[in-house]
Amino acid sequence: MNLSEYVEYDATGLASLVSAGEMTVVELTRLARQAHDHVNPCINAVIELYEDAETVAGADAGIFHGVPFLRKDVGASEAGRLQEKGSRLFKGFRSDTDSYFFRRAREAGLRTIGRTTTSELGSTLMTESILNGITRNPWDLKRSAGGSSGGAAAAVAAGITPIAHGGDGGGSIRIPASWCGLVGLNPSRGRVSGGPNLQDANHGKSRTFVLCRTVRDMAAALDVFSGPHPGDPFTIVQPDRPYMEELSQPTGRLRVGVARTSWGAVNLDPEVLRAIEATATLLQEMRHSVEDIDPPYEPSEYRRLYLAPTSASMLEEAARAMGRVIGAETLEPVNLKRYEFSRDLPLSRAADVQEALRRMRFRVGEAIHAFDILLTPTMPIVAVPHGGIYSATDPAVSAEGYVETSTAICQYTEVFNVTGQPSVSLPLAQSASGLPIGVQIVGRFGDEATLVCVARDLEEARPWSGRQPRVRAGTIDNHRKCSNLNV
Repeated sequence: MNLSEYVEYDATGLASLVSAGEMTVVELTRLARQAHDHVNPCINAVIELYEDAETVAGADAGIFHGVPFLRKDVGASEAGRLQEKGSRLFKGFRSDTDSYFFRRAREAGLRTIGRTTTSELGSTLMTESILNGITRNPWDLKRSAGGSSGGAAAAVAAGITPIAHGGDGGGSIRIPASWCGLVGLNPSRGRVSGGPNLQDANHGKSRTFVLCRTVRDMAAALDVFSGPHPGDPFTIVQPDRPYMEELSQPTGRLRVGVARTSWGAVNLDPEVLRAIEATATLLQEMRHSVEDIDPPYEPSEYRRLYLAPTSASMLEEAARAMGRVIGAETLEPVNLKRYEFSRDLPLSRAADVQEALRRMRFRVGEAIHAFDILLTPTMPIVAVPHGGIYSATDPAVSAEGYVETSTAICQYTEVFNVTGQPSVSLPLAQSASGLPIGVQIVGRFGDEATLVCVARDLEEARPWSGRQPRVRAGTIDNHRKCSNLNV
């Protein structure tokens, strides 16, 4: 197999070749290394490809037998490996924790061969940091890959690996999936354990999963990573059957709520609205009932959940452990301002945050209870240029200003981190200039099965595999593009 053939396979397809004896684990890892060498200088998505990549541990079986995998540099960790969280504060840090997520990855046959870029502390929607630089979108190198799982998304879109680890606390899987033309699922709260040390992280808003290219890889990953562990705060309802089996099940007729209006201060781009309208029409043709919905919450409700006082104390504890001091030499401008703002808040603010979470979950739950699924934009606009008001490296942006702008642009994603519902971004459309447009499908709490069925139907009706980014491993002109990039 050559590189141009390698990038055409999804993870399930590569695993089938290994299981059939047509490829070896080492051969796939070497192809991933070759793909990395080909495109990573252009996109800056992978900050470390392990020197021992060809010999990393993994079961000689499983649904992802032998498939190369990448770890986001914040969140779930591998014991003994660097985890610098995109921050100078954590430079050189090695985790002593082996997350349940990566134990399950190895049991499924995945080979984790490196780590991907993230925004500092995974806190912003653009993957660019003082520590690691700018991660570029394979579709347009002048634009952001999104964040905070932007390195994972850029790596998968450009063909380094067919699947990669991500985390989502406000859209950090779905945003880069939308802007890089991928499938990005944020599972229900509790579906994937954050243990042994990140259970129900970030007031229950953060979840761990993957970015991939196909719905069947999404379903297979749900089978791999789903399930409770001792010590988890609660056990979510378990599925009736494996998610891979849902791919052959009928969807049934659903009541669909459609968001055709803005839910925040950023206006909905006309091309994004057209993608929503086209998808709504398609769902009607599939005999689903479609009805418009109003915004289910006020933007001010979500802004109150930011800047909780606990974030300051956690950073201070980390700084002491690293033997460093919090300041301009260790934190980026916006995150330093957010730390200082949070540090000065009264401890009573923590109780206020919990009450705000409760109210928002209740209000949104009531507003959308009548629907089986929701159809919304993932992002109101296409991928933005690097830098500017969405970047934590911009010294002109204040803590309050960043919260205002980020909640405005993440108006369709963050709300479902609060409610805990599963939501998936699907690459169903493109702009006139060729940029991906993600469409978000939101399910009832604990009902990933319906999302798998609907996503399968939409992938079959509007396949996206034929659309490819400009920078992709195995194409002839990638090196020329990289060498001509004046950055």
